[in-house]
Amino acid sequence: MRVAGVDRHVTVIIPCLNEEEPIADAVREVLSEDVDDVIVVDNGSTDATASRAREAGARVVAEPRRGYGRACAAGFAAISPRADIVCFLDGDGSDVPRFIPDVVAPIARDQADFVMGSRLRGTREKGSMTPQQMVAGHIAGALLRVFYNVRFTDMSPFRAVPAGKLAALGMTETTYGWNLEMQMRAAASGLRIVEIPVDHRRRRGGESKVSGQLAAGLSAGWKISATFMRLLVSLRKQAA
Repeated sequence: MRVAGVDRHVTVIIPCLNEEEPIADAVREVLSEDVDDVIVVDNGSTDATASRAREAGARVVAEPRRGYGRACAAGFAAISPRADIVCFLDGDGSDVPRFIPDVVAPIARDQADFVMGSRLRGTREKGSMTPQQMVAGHIAGALLRVFYNVRFTDMSPFRAVPAGKLAALGMTETTYGWNLEMQMRAAASGLRIVEIPVDHRRRRGGESKVSGQLAAGLSAGWKISATFMRLLVSLRKQAA
């Protein structure tokens, strides 16, 4: 992929669970940005997610053990040795792939080591984010600012990081805490962090595993809070 005037091998990883309706269009949109590789991780889907992603041009990796973090890790384990930059986004059609060059550019220019696409700073389609998602982003951002002096407004899945630096972070979270863990580890490691506005849409099909269900949303919120406190203690021990 040529971005910011330079050639970088960009791999996009899309973790998926039962996203047969939107996944083909999501893959085609990503491929239209001339990325080098699209990996869809089928996280134990019971529908046609895998076949539709493959037909649309993605490379499909199976991770039958449920867990968002497991799916992301499986995708990362499958990247090509040539991959320079890894970009993550969701497969429900809510993330807007035309922002991939914007998210990747600061890394390609060697101006950043970790780039977050902030939905809260971009243009959001009505109903694309629930109030609890926005509040969670603000709370996480406040905690990260207090403890690490970095500024985040969101815990968006849309993000990019150099492959080597992601490997060095030592990610361990297996569920919804993966995104927060990456932000905390990036901050604790002193990576150069940039947050840019990205647009956000309502999901294009399927059912949300978190935001659309009260019980799942509460569970994810608890997991994220517990992850923050656990990692805070762990990272401080590592630094001691």
